[in-house]
Amino acid sequence: MYQLNRQGLPKLLDGVQDEAGWLNKRKAIMSLWLDIIGGIPERVPVRYTIIGEEKEKDHTRIHLAYDTVYGDTVPSYLLVPDDSAGGKDRHGRRPAVLALHPTNELGKASVALSSGRENRRYGLELVSRGYIVLAPDALTSGERIYEGLQHFHSKPFYEQHPHWSTIGKNAVDHMQGVDLLCSLEQVDAQRIGVIGHSFGGYNSYFLAGLDERIQVAVSSCGFSPFYGDHRPTHWGERGWYTHLPKVTEWLSRYEVPFDFHEIAALAAPIPSFHYFGQTDSIFPHWQAIGECMAELDGLYQFLGASDKFQAVMTAKEHNFPPEIRGMAYAFLDRWLMESGQP
Repeated sequence: MYQLNRQGLPKLLDGVQDEAGWLNKRKAIMSLWLDIIGGIPERVPVRYTIIGEEKEKDHTRIHLAYDTVYGDTVPSYLLVPDDSAGGKDRHGRRPAVLALHPTNELGKASVALSSGRENRRYGLELVSRGYIVLAPDALTSGERIYEGLQHFHSKPFYEQHPHWSTIGKNAVDHMQGVDLLCSLEQVDAQRIGVIGHSFGGYNSYFLAGLDERIQVAVSSCGFSPFYGDHRPTHWGERGWYTHLPKVTEWLSRYEVPFDFHEIAALAAPIPSFHYFGQTDSIFPHWQAIGECMAELDGLYQFLGASDKFQAVMTAKEHNFPPEIRGMAYAFLDRWLMESGQP
């Protein structure tokens, strides 16, 4: 149990002498995390329905809905590059990326369509680089907004699942998306990554920590530790979108059972890229974020994987600007695209 801002940032390697010691600590963090998010239910077999298909200038966009747990479906766009695009391995397979959208009413469309918001069309840009891209709607966004409510209002979810969390729901939905990608013959199941901004950014590294099939994770402006946060209660119960109901009681005592660099550490040592800005008005505690990044960098060094961790800070706002996207795409290319070349 941590007293917020009174004991400093928990050190990832405290009490860890070797890799076996880290694996034991990781196991404990994972157990706590699964309890906090309400667990991950057993996934259902891959099934999906194609709703429509559109040919774009360099790819085909397939509108589909795939099955997930408890009888739910996940409306998504699957973007498939034209055959002429690079990126295929000697077996004709391509790397794939889940493109997770930020807090946006349009959901998947914001990252996968040309009409999406400026600096958010990373799904569209990645298919142009030769990746197969799956852009799913998160619950409460896009085609999954509850009837009669605005986007990102989660009350009906908790009425149906009072002991679960939207974090757990998103995670299993995205894991089902990985199942779908792995089932496609044109996808190399050993080269699957995830990318997201803001809401999509933290869901990206959450997924990478829970699903060992994710080989690379990119998070833009998606890291927000309790430590140093002027409003850490945004992770608990709220009137519109509630992430983690179980932390609400701890936060009321100004305590937390974990911090988010520990959750990001669950993905180590897979390649991970984090971006944050000093004038981010949504997650403004950049000094604390920087401390977390230094802790993660130390862990990657300890695990002999220092080249697989990259954290970038600028003085800019809550955004995913072109120069940072370029760095993120180069990072994805290094670990997904180049690794599959003959």
